Amino acid sequence: MEHALSSDITLTRHVHDDLPAIRQTLLDVHADAYEDRMGEEFVQRFPWFVDHWGGNPGFTCVIAWDGDAPVGFSYGAPAGEGRQWWRGHLGTPPADPATFHVSELMVRPKWRKAGLGPRLHDALLEDRPESCAVLTVDTKRPRLQAMYEGWGYRKIGQNQPFADSPVYAVMLRDLAGV
Repeated sequence: MEHALSSDITLTRHVHDDLPAIRQTLLDVHADAYEDRMGEEFVQRFPWFVDHWGGNPGFTCVIAWDGDAPVGFSYGAPAGEGRQWWRGHLGTPPADPATFHVSELMVRPKWRKAGLGPRLHDALLEDRPESCAVLTVDTKRPRLQAMYEGWGYRKIGQNQPFADSPVYAVMLRDLAGV
């Protein structure tokens, strides 16, 4: 059963130094969101990804709460020089290569399709100084790709970052004027 967003939904913003306090919350939301895929080795490596991203000094995370229950999150970090995911996919790089990588956007199943995903995404990108944002989405999930296109992203290529990971569409969005 899906929930309509209650008036109790609040968003909290977190940074690199907050990771020890929020890490288990992220793992709990992930376990619920991916309950049907927890047997997959790639999915089981999520704690490593949390630590990897959270280890970036520019790490930013937004967590959604319904009362005192965490129901979703989004996180990412600025790309290091030469590490932008758009590299190798654009013939001409952006005039300003400063890029924010949106690494995760996750909503617990009972709270999906209630507008929480765009709210988390927008809060994550709010006031970002980078000129563009980039994210990846599993190519076997065309509805998710279409959703991101509706949010202003465009597919610029494909990538499979790990041998056991899905093939991802690499999607880029201009942040100027956001």
